[in-house]
Order: sequence, then structure tokens, then C-alpha cells
Amino acid sequence: MNQKNSKSGFAAIIGRPNVGKSTLLNQVMGQKIAIMSDKPQTTRNKIRAVFTEERGQIIFIDTPGIHKPKSKLGSYMMNATLTSLQEVDLLLYLIDVTESFGPGERFIIEQLNNVKRTPVFLILNKIDKLEKAQLLAIIDQYRTLFDFTEIIPISALKGENIQELLKAIFKQLPEGPYLYPPDQIVEHPERFVVAELIREKILHLTREEVPHSIAVVIENMRPGDENPDTLLIQAVIYVERSSQKGIIIGKNGSMLKEVGRLARRDIERLLGSKSFIELWVKVKEDWRNRDHLLKDFGYFNEED
Repeated sequence: MNQKNSKSGFAAIIGRPNVGKSTLLNQVMGQKIAIMSDKPQTTRNKIRAVFTEERGQIIFIDTPGIHKPKSKLGSYMMNATLTSLQEVDLLLYLIDVTESFGPGERFIIEQLNNVKRTPVFLILNKIDKLEKAQLLAIIDQYRTLFDFTEIIPISALKGENIQELLKAIFKQLPEGPYLYPPDQIVEHPERFVVAELIREKILHLTREEVPHSIAVVIENMRPGDENPDTLLIQAVIYVERSSQKGIIIGKNGSMLKEVGRLARRDIERLLGSKSFIELWVKVKEDWRNRDHLLKDFGYFNEED
């Protein structure tokens, strides 16, 4: 692609848990980059996706939902999000228009007031579920709280107004060359993405306290011994209690087999090769509050 007169920069997607940040990212990218679930706090790490076209390159950062931390893992997630406010070219503040304004939104507005010189877009998601008069009332309310550079209504799930959003983003980004190769779509190594896809299936298949107690670590990822064209993936699913281990394994291993089956489908679609997945479940009590385990599981790095 011709990089003459192109634009490039970083745009962080922020907001409360479950407002549709990952759905928006996947819609823009045209494929699954970030895992999705109806469970709050699904996203734990900052996920960087690279969108490249004729106008330039946008590096989207999907951040963990802003919430009150209840563990060291929660504190890590909030630090990851709040540091994003100071290190990007543009902030995309996403709200769910079907949810009423509350303390969570007020806290985010307070954080935005500490941001200097960075443009902030207010992105109103799920507009297909509201009447126009209701939407206008919400826009009027938010206009009194912060001086947004742009206010853009969208439906992330249906793709409504996504092109208008991209046009507005490119308008704000500085001129410059591509920051990543044009064919790169995600900054994270494949192991990270594979672990996230496995964790997503567990989120979908389990309920109550189990989803928040899960960590997935890829122990091995290499061509198979018998068939080099098949990718061998060996992963450990960590939980905090023995009872949770039983739930993940299921009767006669049924739950674990279903997790592997569903994950293999998405992994093969993403990587474009056949895969064979081996899963184990281990207990690490209270891992979400143990610094060395959080680091081992990939939640602390030098950048943070």
C-alpha cells in the first residue's frame, strides 16, 4: 500500500465492563480478535489490533472494563486501562445506551478530566435498541459532563455507523508511516491469542464464580510429531478451588472435551492450520491475589 500522506496512531477503547468494546473491535477488524462473553471483565489485558487501509493505520487498544478492583488481578486490569488514557492519540469512550448513567460512568468522566490534549470521542453503542428521542436525551446529558471531540452513535453488533467512526478517527490521527507491517492484524504473539480463545469457551460454558477464577497458560505450541502440518497445542487451565476443577473437567471429561472442540474451531480459523489440543486443569489457590502467579500467567510485564 502507498504510505504517502498516510495517517497512523493509537486509539484506546475504554468504558465500563460489558458495553461492547470487544464487539466493536471485532466488527472493525472483520474477524475475531478479542474474546467476547456476557460475563463482566472478560478482557484482562490490553489487546492491540492493527487496522490498515488506504487512509493509513489505526492501532486499536481494547482495554479491560473500568471497575472497582476486588483482587490484585483487578488492580492490574485497572492499571492497564488507566495508563492507556495517557499514551494514545485518541480515546474512544464507549457507553451502552440501554444502561442508565451511574457511579461507573461518573468515575470514567472524572478520569477523562485528568487527560490533557488527547481528543475523546463519545461512542454510543446499541442505538438499534432505543428511540431517537431517547438517544438525543442521552447525548444532551453527556454533553454537559465533558467536552467531547466527537459524539458518534453506533451499533457494534450490527455494524451501523462503523464507517463514519473510522472516518472520524482518521481525521484526528497525525500524518505518518505505518507503525506495523500492512499484513499484521494483532500485536500479541499467537500463544496469547490461543490462550484467550480457550478461556472464551470456558466463559461461555460455565457460570457464577468459575469464569473469574480461570487462567489459561499455553505450555507448548509446535508442529505435531506424527503430522507436522497439524499444530500441537498443550495448555493448562488454572482454577482457584478443587470444586472448580471438577466443573471444568465435567462428567467423564465432557466439559473439557467441549472446551477443546469449540476452541479448536476458532483457533484453526484464525491460524489457518489444523490443530490438536491437549488440556489439563490444575488448582492454584487464590492465584488472583498472588503476585508471582499473576506474573507467571502473563498479567504483569515490563511495560506495566
